[in-house]
Order: sequence, then C-alpha cells, then structure tokens
Amino acid sequence: MIIALLVIADQALKIYIKTHFELNTHQNVIGSGFQLYFVENPGMAYGWKFGGNFGKIALTVFRLFAVIFGTWYLGRLINQKYHKGFIFCAALIYAGALGNLIDSAFYGMIFDKGMIYNEALKDYDFYTGLAHYSKTGYASFLHGNVVDMLYFPVIHGTFPKWLPFWGGEHFEFFRPIFNIADAAISTGVITILVFQKKFFRQHKTNENHPVVETGAVVNDDVQIS
Repeated sequence: MIIALLVIADQALKIYIKTHFELNTHQNVIGSGFQLYFVENPGMAYGWKFGGNFGKIALTVFRLFAVIFGTWYLGRLINQKYHKGFIFCAALIYAGALGNLIDSAFYGMIFDKGMIYNEALKDYDFYTGLAHYSKTGYASFLHGNVVDMLYFPVIHGTFPKWLPFWGGEHFEFFRPIFNIADAAISTGVITILVFQKKFFRQHKTNENHPVVETGAVVNDDVQIS
C-alpha cells in the first residue's frame, strides 16, 4: 500500500509541475523557505549527472534492474519475516526507485518538451514554454528526464572571510531540488543506517530461535527413553 501511495503521489505532483510550470520557474509555498521550483534532472538524485547520453542510458537501465531486484528482495524480506521497520524502509527505497524510473523511461515518449542532450555543447539544452502530452514525445524510450520540484532554501548567508576556500562566498541551505521519490529513497536509507542494529538483531534472534509446531500431546504420561 505504501508503495502505491508514494508512486501515485510522486507521479501526480511531477505531471502537474511538468504541465503547469515552465522550466526553471518557481512558486513560493511557505514564504521563500519552501518553493515549488521546476527543474529537469537527466542524471541521478539531487541533480547529479554524468556521461551524456551513454550515462543517461546506463543510469536508467540501472534503475530498471534495481526495481526488478527490489521486487524480488521485498518479497524475500516479507517471507522471512524481517523487522517491520526494515521492510517499511525497503519499501520506501523501492517506491522511490520506481517513481524515478517511470520518469526516465517514459516521460520522453509522452511529453512534447524536455531537456535534450546536445553533443556539440556536451550538455543538455533548455526549452521554453509549457510541456504538453504528445504521441511523438521529445525523446525515445529510456531517454526521459526526471522531474524535480521540492526546494527548501531555508538559510541564506555568507561564509566568514577567514574560512579557507569558501571565505566570503554565498551559501544556502538546503540547496538541492528534489522530488518525493528522492525523499523516499533518502528517508529509507538514512533510517536503515540509524536503526540497523535493531532491525537486524531481531531477525538474527528469530533465526536462532525457530518455533517448531507439532501436533504431539504433552502430558505427564509421556515418557522419555
């Protein structure tokens, strides 16, 4: 259930942003500390990218295999009765990977506008105007871009001039722009790291103390020979 809810919420917000915001435009939600800021991400979470078209394909294929593996792994966790908290975290990571896979696999095929890699510039070209649904799309299968929009520039300031390297430069927290899928992945990973001893200690205990059910009747008449 949590996987379905996260994927639906993630895709609903992405499609709304993609079709109602022009690229690199924003709208304040709570003052200037929380904004919906539309960017397209051809790479990994939080805007990291590499390798042009080849890197794009490699990343999308990796996401595809991660989702396939995740489907099997979640079933294994449930069957082996792992800690419910660990299963929940794994479900968050799985939902996030699936949400971003949908973008990168299909958005290029269903929308008429998106960032396209320019071989001459070795970078992605921006576009103007609102995107609309299209039968032809702006890119082929596996070449779509992930939609990001959650932006929390809570703190603005300037590093002290005495600070090495960054002295006097402007800083901002939190700078990355992300989406619900990215947040789900990060939350799942961080929670597992924080509570790993609790999650895995319970499973190890369950493995070392198996419960064997039997139909034998135990009473004072039972003799041990």
